[in-house]
Amino acid sequence: MRRLAVCAVTLSTLLPLAACSRRTASLKPQAQRVVVYVSEDQVFSQPVLEAFQKETGIEVRAVYDTEEAKSTGVMNRLMAEKDNPQADVYWANEPIRAEVLRQRGVAEAYDSPAAEGIPATFRDPEGYWTGFSARLRVLIVNDAVEKPPRSVLDLADRTWRGKVVLANPLFGTTTSHMAALFVRLGDAEARGFLDRLKANGVRLTTSNGESADQVAAGQAGVSLVDSDDAINRVRRGDPIRMIVPDQEPGGLGCFVVPNAVVLIHGGPHPDAARRLADYLLSPDTERRLAEADCAQIPLHAGVPVPKDVPSLGSIRVMKVSYAAVARKMVEIQQELKAWAGY
Repeated sequence: MRRLAVCAVTLSTLLPLAACSRRTASLKPQAQRVVVYVSEDQVFSQPVLEAFQKETGIEVRAVYDTEEAKSTGVMNRLMAEKDNPQADVYWANEPIRAEVLRQRGVAEAYDSPAAEGIPATFRDPEGYWTGFSARLRVLIVNDAVEKPPRSVLDLADRTWRGKVVLANPLFGTTTSHMAALFVRLGDAEARGFLDRLKANGVRLTTSNGESADQVAAGQAGVSLVDSDDAINRVRRGDPIRMIVPDQEPGGLGCFVVPNAVVLIHGGPHPDAARRLADYLLSPDTERRLAEADCAQIPLHAGVPVPKDVPSLGSIRVMKVSYAAVARKMVEIQQELKAWAGY
């Protein structure tokens, strides 16, 4: 009997210890991670995300857009996952689709302390997206062209008949720019511009990069591209020049396309998501992207940039609401499809 009693005492002592051990194991901190969907080019975004992972110890799982579905692929995926979100953060390469996500209830508001100093023009007033590191929509002109256009609207003039190439307006920043023209000019004038452009024999390409290459090769005289496409061709010595359009007093102004950070409503890792948002919006990230081949323009004042990267303060910016552009982009999708021959 005494042996049984000893055995009972021993078991009664060990069981609480085992339970305590299991509770201790369950309280061990889980490895932190963040899932980010990215429409910024992987060659530029991946080094930034790797630096964040190295500096914070937070594992980054990134899903990148393809060039063929630029900006639309991951945006559509985010909307499809609205009721069961898999991502924490969307790194958009422009704010228009970020605004669409806000309007569809996919985004979550976040007022990042790192956004202090970024002009209100480039932020959603309620914090559903915040812009950083911008590109400009510019004209790229072959050096053989003696009198280059100075306005986007000039491309529809007969002077440029058969000399203009344009990236497919159903994807990427070209879609956003077309929608911005509809908002800025009004529907009737914007449709007239597109009709004249088509009658002028504009040729469509698969991307801004292809358009820039055709101009550099002399296969076209002029195109409308992102500033990074133009700056890269200048840096490698191609016979082209970049013109920031519509800078005259009273002109349209240049359409500015910042990146945008969006937190996903109901994302699985909200704390890590906010840390990544703060990192992307920091002046240091803007400096990194200005120095990279993407040659992006910081929105924080005072961030040093290479000599060939324009400063935001030197640009007459197109005055347009990104929210209005987002609504118009959705509205004119079928119209743009018909114009492009789909």
